[in-house]
Amino acid sequence: MSQAGELYVHRTADGATNVRIAGSWRMREALPDPEAVEADLILSPQPHSVTFDTTDLTTWDSGILTFLTRVVELGRDRGIEVDRSGLPTGVQRLLALSEAVPEKEDARAVEAEESFLEKIGAGTIEFGLSVNEMLAFIGDASVVLFKFVGRRVRFRRSDLLMLIQQVGAEAVGIVSLICFLVGLILAFVGAAQLQQFGATIYVANLVGVAMVRDVGALMAAIVMAGRSGAAFAAELASMKVSQEIDALTTMGIDPLEFLVLPRIIALAVMMPLLCLYADFVGILGGAFIGITMLDLSFQTYMQQTADAVNLVALVGGMFKAFVYGLLIAIAGTLRGMQASASSAGVGAATTSAVVTSIVFIISAAGIFSVVFYVLGI
Repeated sequence: MSQAGELYVHRTADGATNVRIAGSWRMREALPDPEAVEADLILSPQPHSVTFDTTDLTTWDSGILTFLTRVVELGRDRGIEVDRSGLPTGVQRLLALSEAVPEKEDARAVEAEESFLEKIGAGTIEFGLSVNEMLAFIGDASVVLFKFVGRRVRFRRSDLLMLIQQVGAEAVGIVSLICFLVGLILAFVGAAQLQQFGATIYVANLVGVAMVRDVGALMAAIVMAGRSGAAFAAELASMKVSQEIDALTTMGIDPLEFLVLPRIIALAVMMPLLCLYADFVGILGGAFIGITMLDLSFQTYMQQTADAVNLVALVGGMFKAFVYGLLIAIAGTLRGMQASASSAGVGAATTSAVVTSIVFIISAAGIFSVVFYVLGI
C-alpha cells in the first residue's frame, strides 16, 4: 500500500523555499494543503524562488496538479519565481497545458456562502476526527508505558536524566516565584475577611489547606504547561520539520518510545515533587502576610498550619500533580507529533499544546473536586 501524500517545506541555504513532495498524491486521499507553502512565502526575508523535490513521490493524478497550480499562483502573486525542474516530466507538461489556454471570464463557479448548519456539521466532523486522533495517540502511549514496565522499550537513559533536570531542577525558580505570590495573595484576601471576626489566626488554616489540597498542584501544573508542555511540542515539531522523526522510523526506532516516553516519565515523576515544594513555598507566602500584617509569630503560624493540614490531603494533592504531569506531557507530545512540517506549524503546535494542557488540567481539577468530595477526602 502506497504511503499517503506528504508535504515538507523548508528554506535552503541559498534563500529558496524547497517543497518536498512524497508518497501517493491522488484525489481519493486526503492531500496536504498549500497553506504550509503560503506560510513560508510570507516570512521575512521573502524567498527568491520556489523549488521542488519529488524524489520520494510514488504515484500521482490530477490531485497534485491542483496543489501545484495553487503554488504557482502564490508565487506569481508575490513575484517569486517557481522553478518546475524538480517536478516529473508528465507533471510539467500538464501544468504547461493548463496554462496554455487563458481562463475565460466567469469560468469559475461562485462559491456559495457556507450555511450555519454546514459550519456546525463541518466543526463536528473536525472535532470528532481530532478526538479520534487524540484517543489513538493516548492508546499508543499507554502501550509504550506498559512495555516500559516490562523493560521492552528503547530510549537513551541520558535523555531521560536530562529531561528530569529540565522539568525539575530548572523549573524550581519560576515555581517558587508563582507559588509564593499565590500563597501571599490567599493570605491577604483571607486576612481582609477574617479580621472582621477577630479570627486572623485561621489565615494559616486557609492557606495551608488550600495550597495542599488544590492550589499547589494546580499552580505548579499551569506553570509547567506553559513551560515544559510548550517546550515538548516545539522540540517534536522542530524534529518533524527537519525530518528527524522520519529518520528514526526509517532506522526501525519507534518515535513514541524514543521521544515521547522519556518526556512522559520525566514530567510524571517530577510533578509530585514540584507540588510538594509548591505547597511549602505557598505556605511561606502566607506566613509572610501573617507575620508582617497580622502580628503572628512564625512558630504560631506554622503550628496552626500543621494542625490544619493532614497526610491524606497532602498525598491527595501529590496524586493530582502526578495526573496533571501525565496530561501535560501527553498534550505537549501529541501536538508536537501532529504539527505540520513547516516553520508555521512549530508555532501552532506550541500554542495548541499550552491551550490543550490547561483545558486538561482544569477539567481534571473539576473531576477531582467532585470525586474527593464524594469520598469525603
